[in-house]
This record gives sequence, C-alpha cells and structure tokens, in this order.
Amino acid sequence: MEVIVTENYQQMSQRAARIVAKAILAKPSLVLGLATGDTPRGMYRCLVSFYQEGLLDFSQVTTFNLDEYVGLDPYDSHSYHFYMQEELMGKINIRPENVHILLGIASDLLEECCQFEQSIERSGGIDLQVLGLGENGHIGFNEPGADWGSVTHLVKLTEETRKANSRFFSSWEEVPEKALTMGIKTIMQADRILLLVSGKNKGAALREALFGPVTPRVPASVLQLHPQVMVLVDQGTTQFEGS
Repeated sequence: MEVIVTENYQQMSQRAARIVAKAILAKPSLVLGLATGDTPRGMYRCLVSFYQEGLLDFSQVTTFNLDEYVGLDPYDSHSYHFYMQEELMGKINIRPENVHILLGIASDLLEECCQFEQSIERSGGIDLQVLGLGENGHIGFNEPGADWGSVTHLVKLTEETRKANSRFFSSWEEVPEKALTMGIKTIMQADRILLLVSGKNKGAALREALFGPVTPRVPASVLQLHPQVMVLVDQGTTQFEGS
C-alpha cells in the first residue's frame, strides 16, 4: 500500500486525475470503478479538462459506480445517476451503454444487484476502482460490520451515514434509509484501488483503516489485504498523521 499526503485538496484531485488518465492511456478500454460525494468532484473536474483539451478519450472506457440510493429516480438531483451525469458523464465522450449505475427504483432490487455483478463479470472485471472513505470507515455503502464476502447488495444505512449525507438534502425525512452498493468482495476483486480521503472528520477513520487491525468494524481496513492500493490524503483537511 502506498500512501501519499498532498498539500491540499486541489493537489490531491489533480494527482488522482493523472492516475486515472494514465490508466486510460495505457488501456483505452479500461474498466473503471467510480465513487460519488464531495471528495472525487475535483478529480472529475480535472478529467473533464483533460478530455476538453484533447488529452483523453473515454469512448472505449466502461464504468461501474459503487452505489446508489434506494427510492430515488435517476433524474432526482440527489441520485448518483444525476451526480455522475453532472460531474462527468455529460461532459465527456463515454458511450451511454458503457456506463453502469445501479437503479435504486428497480422493481426487483435483488435482481438489479445480480445483473450488476454479471455486467462486471462480462466486462472482464474492474481494472481500477476509485473509493472514498466514510467517517465511520465505510467504503461504498458497506457499513461497519459488513460481510467481507458480500457482492453487490441492498443495505440499510446507519444513522451516522445518513447524518453525514443529510447536508445534501433539504430535510432529514428526505435522506434515504437504504442503498444498493458493491460489496466488499466486489471491491477487493478490482486489480487496483485508489482511495481518496479529504475531510476534517476523516482522520481517525483513515488511521484505523491503514494502521489498525483488519476488522469488519472498520470496513476500509480490508484494503490492507489488497496487493495494489494507493491512498491519496488531503493533509490540509484531514489533519492525518501516519504512524
């Protein structure tokens, strides 16, 4: 595991974008796992700039998003479908059929999860998975205590996670209680993982994930067992201190 502490959020975002861009240049048909939330926004802005400058071609890239809220229509401004369209997909030349995001309003959520896993398998597996880190150590929406043998599945969100995400909604009642998420096993099957961490309340979770015991209590700690993980940390906001 390689841990790089950057001076600020902008530097972290630029470095993350360069890592993704190099992976696409090395393999134009890259299968890319993507995350949402505040942390990867800067990376997406940089990737869009690379595309607009003619430096990057997404026409052969396939993407799989980590998760989606249950009950939100893809056109809902709070959905991750909407987020990805606004932040990345609507601004690059990726083919719509190559974009895979779980449907939180599917009539059969379990079948939706199964189909998602099958799509990953048909694509040949994820080459590079981008992750964020939750304040309680979750990755995707795999909350503390998550089954490490899990594939894509339905989860009930903890109150802590709902509170952390409530800033994106106008009221507590609007914050979804459930989500669909890639499981720990699915994430760990990616060839490479890029973990991005930025946020003043994430330093403790990151220390536990990187240097604490490998335990389901801190889902991200499982990354210690993956052979190819790079961690980019924004020093200015996380106040992270390695050990």
